[in-house]
Amino acid sequence: GHIPCGLICHPDKEHVLYPLGCTVVIQDLDSKKQTFLHGHTNNVSCVVVSRNGVYVASGQVTFMGFKADIILWDFQRKELLARLSLHKGKIEGLAFSPSSLYLVSLGGQDDGSVVVWHVGKREAVCGSPASARSAGSATVVVCSSCRDEMFVTAGNGTIRVWELDLANRKIRPTECQTGQLRRVITGVKMADDDNYFYVGTSSGDVLKVNTNNKLMTDYGPQKEKFSSGVTALLLLKTGDLIVGTGGGIVALCKGSNYKVMKKIQVQGAVTSLTCRGQGHQFFVGTNECQIYRINYAVFKEELIAACHNEAVQDIVFPLGTSDLFATCSKNDIRVWHTPENRELLRIVIPNVTCHAIEFMRDGKSIISAWNDGKIRAFTPETGRLMYVINHAHSLGVTAIAATSDCKRIISGGGEGQMRIWEIGERTHKLGEVLKEHVSAVSCIKIKKNDRECVTASLDGTCIIWDIVRFSRKQMILANTLFKCVCYHPEEYQIITSGTDRRIGYWEVFDGSAIREVEGSVSGSINGMDITSDGAYFVTGGDDHLVKLWDYNEGAVTHVGVGHSGNITRLKICPGKKYVVSVSADGAILLWKYPDLH
Repeated sequence: GHIPCGLICHPDKEHVLYPLGCTVVIQDLDSKKQTFLHGHTNNVSCVVVSRNGVYVASGQVTFMGFKADIILWDFQRKELLARLSLHKGKIEGLAFSPSSLYLVSLGGQDDGSVVVWHVGKREAVCGSPASARSAGSATVVVCSSCRDEMFVTAGNGTIRVWELDLANRKIRPTECQTGQLRRVITGVKMADDDNYFYVGTSSGDVLKVNTNNKLMTDYGPQKEKFSSGVTALLLLKTGDLIVGTGGGIVALCKGSNYKVMKKIQVQGAVTSLTCRGQGHQFFVGTNECQIYRINYAVFKEELIAACHNEAVQDIVFPLGTSDLFATCSKNDIRVWHTPENRELLRIVIPNVTCHAIEFMRDGKSIISAWNDGKIRAFTPETGRLMYVINHAHSLGVTAIAATSDCKRIISGGGEGQMRIWEIGERTHKLGEVLKEHVSAVSCIKIKKNDRECVTASLDGTCIIWDIVRFSRKQMILANTLFKCVCYHPEEYQIITSGTDRRIGYWEVFDGSAIREVEGSVSGSINGMDITSDGAYFVTGGDDHLVKLWDYNEGAVTHVGVGHSGNITRLKICPGKKYVVSVSADGAILLWKYPDLH
């Protein structure tokens, strides 16, 4: 949600598009069905749809000095038409000309050039430095509404109107004069008749510039400026403006004097405003990953999509049901309804990160591990706080698990201690402390009979504990930081993985290695989960791939490509209908569990 103008309503009025990591998502508004455009090698930085709805173009960021691609897509067939690469570092903005003849692209501040592409020939027509040496860098580009040969770029202290001279293959800029005002431009909207355009600024006002004589005609509001800057603009057919601000206000302004007529507050800074059809309905996207639908007549907001805007740390299903699952992130825990893909509950604890969560077996509470060293328990229906265990661990609680009789919680901390808590009706007390690990505990799994558990730690050991006599049974050593561990359902073997990218099979009885398989070509493996019959397991990690393995063969049977961030955890749902994986870019992906017969 942090990409400016990233949320776009397609001209067919039935789809919205938005970037998610290195993919572009096309979502049907009625059926909520999503399709993905895969092709970028790094995060998408801007996306734009042509006026006739035939083409989609998206740009990406890349590493310093490398070429950043622009990809031209066919909307109907959802396929890649061409890769246009000239700019370096980052694509700052894209715009299609009104008849989709040209595509104008703007490079980031390390590139600083503006290029006009011929869409039909898929080649560059001409380019030029985007802003004068004396001015700041340009960040916004928008095309004229009537003529293919004109476009506007704007940025830090610069507004320029460009003319394309196709015969000589040149673009010629004219600087727009704003008098005494010095502004950083955040967005530009062109009027339908091309006579003037509106410019939103980070100072919280809107400037109106005449296109013909390149002069600023007026600006406003003069007194009560919008707090945190104008971050998005929408121009209505009536000549009125809808303004989105960094403070999360969506305001309807009179076109003549910028007086605010109606306003509503949304959660997070507004980054996108987009019309559906003629403007009777419009959508708002914010940087806290919320998408709202607003009806123009009544001017009330309705939340239609939301997700985490920080890395998702953990995912769990309650016992025996695949219709619900919970995820946790910085500031919050969210419970989701799988069939409708919607959020049922959000539990917010500001400014702390939740590292791990678990549903109690009886379904009466969600227990959670937080980096402020507390264990918190909530009711799954209402999200009410049931109890808190303060100072559970000194360096934050990093892993948590509960026994099947719901009377004990086992937690692991950043300092490497394991603590066993006795949970009563209204009491909770420390039962035992087990000190063996010397670094953070990353994963805890308990045997079905509640007599034994295994802990994986970043110090390169996995320890199998007797949690009746509170003693160490076996210790597994490997030259790796262990990230995840799973019991085989028959509980005579465990599988582990971590930063050495190998999946290890170990004997529970004496801790001896059975075998090792190469789990990934690059990047550590952060999550794994095994099916209830033990025939297959899934892994995910820093290579952004979800892999399904045959347990006995030790071979990959299926690979899922879709994440654009590092996968942090993943789970197979209880009925083996889906695999759900979560990643560091805040995405939650549902995969259909493959039909193996």
